[in-house]
Amino acid sequence: MAAAFWRRCFAPLRLCRRAWRGSNRHYRAARCTELKQPLVIEEMVPRPVLPHEVRVDVHFCGLNFADILLCRGQYQKRPCLPFTPGMEFAGIVLETGTDVSTVKEGDPVVGMGGYNNMAEQCIMDQKTLWKVPEKVSLRDAAMLPVTYSTALMALKHRARTQPGETVLVTAAAGATGLAVIDVATNILQAKVIAAAGSDEKCKLAKQKGAQWSVNYSQGSLKEAVSKLVGNGGVDVVIDNVGGDIFLEALRSLAWEGRIVVVGFAGGTIPSVPANLLLLKNISAMGLYTSRYKEQDFPTYYESLSSILQYCQEGRIQPQLGAVFKLEEVNDAFHYVMKRKSTGKVLISLK
Repeated sequence: MAAAFWRRCFAPLRLCRRAWRGSNRHYRAARCTELKQPLVIEEMVPRPVLPHEVRVDVHFCGLNFADILLCRGQYQKRPCLPFTPGMEFAGIVLETGTDVSTVKEGDPVVGMGGYNNMAEQCIMDQKTLWKVPEKVSLRDAAMLPVTYSTALMALKHRARTQPGETVLVTAAAGATGLAVIDVATNILQAKVIAAAGSDEKCKLAKQKGAQWSVNYSQGSLKEAVSKLVGNGGVDVVIDNVGGDIFLEALRSLAWEGRIVVVGFAGGTIPSVPANLLLLKNISAMGLYTSRYKEQDFPTYYESLSSILQYCQEGRIQPQLGAVFKLEEVNDAFHYVMKRKSTGKVLISLK
């Protein structure tokens, strides 16, 4: 079934035209018209901006595993069909609504929190836009919102990571994993054990700043971690994988250790053995970054504001994995699904 799905993905993209009455300016967008089917490129006409909204000329859109789940109907949110995926982007302001005061036409901006950004244009509420600092390129800015905000919030806001503590991160060569290494090492001064599924990925993680690496395709993650830090275990785990890797990481925690669940790239959602939490006074918690937009907006906004400042100061350096053109969007999805990506995958709209 999966093979048949991806064979369909490489069929020629269908070009459609969908326009709102009263306008003739068209732009291209990647559209999910049917779940579990290849995306199509449609030509669309922008609607008018509302008083609090901003129209942006998108230069780069980040591709996240969540976009793939969204287009397969397997994500926490399920927008009505048809829809445009894309949860983060960077570009230039084209137009502002009458009540907008935070940005102006011509400003470079980065956005996060919508599900409509994989297009040459998008419209966002002004409160979910951040100005891109002078020393940060639009390409680098597009790599920051989802993965780096997740990394900072998981490490600092949820796990309360302290300088000198040891952090274990799974799927360490993925975009979020590398962001966790970058933030833990260069912002929080923690020590990092990078766990990944190949020697090549482990090597990249160490180049990014991890002190140690573990290839969990070659044996027990828990045993490998014990050899590095002893039976005491690690202070913090940031888990991107789920399944058996999560359980081994949980068992690798030290007394009063904290594990933060940020994703299930392995495809299996594990159950937490409550006895392990009790015996070591361990804390298990989750992080769904987008939820902070509704529940705790100041924390949500501050996370990316801080990340942009760190990037401006040169304290963090996002890792580019690959860039695909808009018409190659199904190739990009396939690239991520096959776990070929190391670092951030971007869709270029220019």
